Amino acid sequence: MLGKMLENVKNNHPLIHNITNYVTVNDCANIVLACGASPIMSDDIGEVCEITSICSGLNINIGTLNSNTIPSMKAAGKKANELGHPVLLDPVGAGASSLRTNTACALLDEIRFSVIRGNISEIKTLAGASAKTSGVDADESDAVNENSLESTVNLAKKLSSRTGAVIAITGAVDIIADSEKAYIIRNGNPMMSRITGTGCMLSAMTAAYIAANQDNMLEAAAAAVCAMGLCGELAFERLSERDGNSSYRNYIIDEIYNLTPEKLEKGAKYEIK
Repeated sequence: MLGKMLENVKNNHPLIHNITNYVTVNDCANIVLACGASPIMSDDIGEVCEITSICSGLNINIGTLNSNTIPSMKAAGKKANELGHPVLLDPVGAGASSLRTNTACALLDEIRFSVIRGNISEIKTLAGASAKTSGVDADESDAVNENSLESTVNLAKKLSSRTGAVIAITGAVDIIADSEKAYIIRNGNPMMSRITGTGCMLSAMTAAYIAANQDNMLEAAAAAVCAMGLCGELAFERLSERDGNSSYRNYIIDEIYNLTPEKLEKGAKYEIK
C-alpha cells in the first residue's frame, strides 16, 4: 500500500504550492522535485490564489512567520478549500511565541486542513495540552517514547477528530493518525536532527503525497514519513569520515530521488494501532 502512494506521486507529478519559510525554501523545492512532484513557491497576496488554483496541493509552513505572509496563507488556504485541494499545515514553533501560536490556531479556525504535521511540542500546543518548546524544536520532556506512546496516539486521534485532519507527529518515533487508526513508524536516524529543515522538507513532500493520493490521506502521509525516515537511514550509510551534516542533507535528497515503491515497501518500519 505505501509503495503505491509513491508510485502515484511519480506517475501524477502533482504541482505543489508552498508558502514556506525562507530558511529551507530551496531544500523544500528540491525534495518535492526529488520525489517526483513539482514545486512552486509563492507568498505574495497578489498572486497566491491564482497560484493555488493551478496546483494540486498546498503546503503552509509558518517557520519564518511575518505580518505580510499571514493574509497570504489564509487566502491560499481558503482558495484550496474552495477547489477541493488538499492542504497541509506545518505549525513550526507553535508554542514558542504568541504570534506563532495564535496564527496557527487562527489558520485552524479558518481553513480545513488535510494533514497537520509537526513535532510533539507543536502538536500538543495545537491540542491545547501543556507543552514546552526549544525554539522550533520539540522539548526533550515532550519526546515520544514507549512510555508515552499510547497517550500520544490518543492525543493525535482526538486532535484528528476535532480538526478532520490527519495528524503527523514526527520525531524519534513517528505517529500518523486519523480519528480511528494510527501508524507507528520507526524509520529514521538521529543525525536527521542535525540538519535544519528535515521537518520542512517532509511537510513539502507530504503535500505532494497527499495531492497524488487524495482518497488515501492517512496512508499517503504515512508513506511520506516512512520514505523520509528510510532515506535518512540510507543516506547515513553513505557518509564517509569527512562528510558532515551538509553532505548528509544532500544524500537524503539523493535517496528520495532514487527511492522506488519496492524499496519503500521493503524498508518501511511500522505498526498500526
